[in-house]
Amino acid sequence: MLSEKTRVLLTQEEIREKVKQLAEAVSRDYKDKKPLLVCVLKGAVVFLADFMRFLSIPVEIDFMAVSSYGHSTTSSGVVRILKDLDSSIEHKDVIILEDIIDSGLTLSYLRENLLSRNPRSIKIVTLLDKPERRVTDIEPDYCGFRIPDEFVVGYGLDYNEKYRNLPDICILLEFAK
Repeated sequence: MLSEKTRVLLTQEEIREKVKQLAEAVSRDYKDKKPLLVCVLKGAVVFLADFMRFLSIPVEIDFMAVSSYGHSTTSSGVVRILKDLDSSIEHKDVIILEDIIDSGLTLSYLRENLLSRNPRSIKIVTLLDKPERRVTDIEPDYCGFRIPDEFVVGYGLDYNEKYRNLPDICILLEFAK
């Protein structure tokens, strides 16, 4: 049973309100622009879907799939691009949408990779941030929640491709501290 394996950290109502606030902030900051939202697959797809519905500005979207976890609960530090962008980002305002920043290794690699493609700007929006796990100096430009060092699932986040469909963000109790 799911309730025996997880404990709710953030409810769907809390998530919805925070996603709305993040979208409102981005809409204000990009009011005269048409940014490209780069969704980091697979975890951020639920966040992207909700986030872009709250935006009041025109946007484009594209997707990247990167991996540094495999089937582990910690980053291996080796980042692989599994799916690249479909079009050029040269001279575009790019906003990376990430579900969670943990060690920061994957996002640091991704940001450097995208910077080499000559965008006008790059900003990072993350729903979740675990700053105590950070091993790089990367910081989000927009952050939903700072969370404790717990392994979380739900709202797109998974463990071995399970739990992505949970409406809340939950601590996976088998890894709870």
